[in-house]
Amino acid sequence: MKREKSKKSAVKNTAASRVREVTPRYLENAALYYLERFASSAANLRAVLMRKVVKSAYHHGADPKEGETWVDALIARFVASGLLDDRAYAEARVASLRRQGNSARAIRAKLLQKGVDGELIEEALKKHGAGEELSAQDEEFEAALRFARRRRLGSFAPAATRAVRRDKDMAALARAGFSYDTARRIIDAVPEDPEA
Repeated sequence: MKREKSKKSAVKNTAASRVREVTPRYLENAALYYLERFASSAANLRAVLMRKVVKSAYHHGADPKEGETWVDALIARFVASGLLDDRAYAEARVASLRRQGNSARAIRAKLLQKGVDGELIEEALKKHGAGEELSAQDEEFEAALRFARRRRLGSFAPAATRAVRRDKDMAALARAGFSYDTARRIIDAVPEDPEA
């Protein structure tokens, strides 16, 4: 029994000692490493760094306000140098999410969650549709079609299960942010392949 307790306390002490003390240099390295792996908005990177600051302050008894000042200065420097560009981030994410079959509503929600300004999101959505001859409604239909194909909904499902799964497929499209009319058009479409 005593050995088990000592092992558990040793593990706890080791885990607590692994929390590094935050310095401006540490924050910069962490930010650069994060940006190497992920595209990010300024607000999202700030949230990532602030989690590190708060965790370090809690474990080392430091003041998180000092870390917050360092994070704000670092974000401002990255924005000024072009390492962080919310407009470019929004445009890239809109293009990527559209290719995946996300609705405009889902795209707005995801980008707002990452801290992108609403006006930048609307500009990116308009810009993404501007290069093609599609209206916003047609673009939404194309995204719903890609979503249904990927999830095997409606006419993309096996013929034996289409009628039984109709309501569930409609609900899946609604949860993905597509309108009732768009979902109905996708689910009630005649399959192109008669063998499907």
